[in-house]
Amino acid sequence: MKRNWTNLLLRPENGLYMALWGLVFAAIPLSLYLRTFSDPFFDFQWNDVFFEWQRFVVFFILFLVHNFLLLPLLVPGHKRLAYFCSVVVVAAAFTIYHCSNKPKGPRGRRRPPIEQQHFRHRELAHHRPGPSDSCTALAKPSAEGRDFVHQPKERWRAGHREKAFEKGGPPFFDERDILVVGILILMFGANLGIKVYFRSHEDRKRLSELEKQNLEHQLEYLRYQINPHFFMNTLNNIHALVDIDPQKAKTSIVELSKMMRYVLYDGNKQSVALSQELDFIRHYVFLMQLRYTDHVRIELDLPQGLPERHIPPLILITFVENAFKHSISYQKESFVHVKVAIGKGELHFTCHNSKAENPNQEKGGVGLTNVQGRLDLLYGRHYTLHIDETSETYTATLKIPLS
Repeated sequence: MKRNWTNLLLRPENGLYMALWGLVFAAIPLSLYLRTFSDPFFDFQWNDVFFEWQRFVVFFILFLVHNFLLLPLLVPGHKRLAYFCSVVVVAAAFTIYHCSNKPKGPRGRRRPPIEQQHFRHRELAHHRPGPSDSCTALAKPSAEGRDFVHQPKERWRAGHREKAFEKGGPPFFDERDILVVGILILMFGANLGIKVYFRSHEDRKRLSELEKQNLEHQLEYLRYQINPHFFMNTLNNIHALVDIDPQKAKTSIVELSKMMRYVLYDGNKQSVALSQELDFIRHYVFLMQLRYTDHVRIELDLPQGLPERHIPPLILITFVENAFKHSISYQKESFVHVKVAIGKGELHFTCHNSKAENPNQEKGGVGLTNVQGRLDLLYGRHYTLHIDETSETYTATLKIPLS
């Protein structure tokens, strides 16, 4: 229970509410104290501070009711009718309470506001008995009070309010009550806006986490599909070498073990060093060179002195696999050219190969389809893949940013 209350108080939304209400309650004594510097007839009294605090405590209690009892009906309950009906009932009950319980003076009459009380104190302080005690005499103030009393309109309004208090108080519902109810409605609206903002922020954060988890699951699924596909093609190559050249087959098994170590230990990582990925391509091309004779021209152009950049594992090998699988022809010369270049924070990969007259027609196309899916998930629109296919050649050009 203690942990739940601690988590509740540490939430950013509730922390904002505490800060705002703290400023509201601190602003009351501060404003009354600063008023003593601009008004020499105003005395700072803690009774006035407590009086104003009592009025704001009612707003604070209504805020708690609205935030913890009414707002859950709308956010996240989506019970709009119940929420608005509850707000109307609370606002009506507050209006009746406020109009029926206005602060009263010592003889049962409703107490005038602080401004009118100090206005009366000023008037008495500046009133000097003379031959006549009329409004005309009061209209001639002393030098100290000239800035206040010489305003006849404000004086008439204050006198009118004084008469109203002497007769038993103001009307049941006046312009001040309208202002108070308006402040209550604005407070509820601000509370609703803050609640919706933080709720939408939490929803976006939760959606982002779900999308991230979904992305990781999709990438893991695609990697698990690529790995068996790669090993199947490599084992087929070694099987062919067993009958052609057993010694080369043994060398191929050694190279395959190095490649398997990379796939098993690094293939499931989010990213690997660029040098590791290019070494993996070197091992694969070396394995292919052991199988084919000189009538297949294989060129591998990889940069030296690679920067400390990272790349998703097994993202390039699929294009190289497809090049060897679909380009080799024993009736005519074939070629496979693989080139990698680094420039401006991007990797430029090109795989150019010939097309066999009767290429391997395997069904499924798992490798190329999955690598395109991985590129979409990893880079979105920040990569370029261009396929140029003719009757005799096939060229894949890829540009991806390096992390």
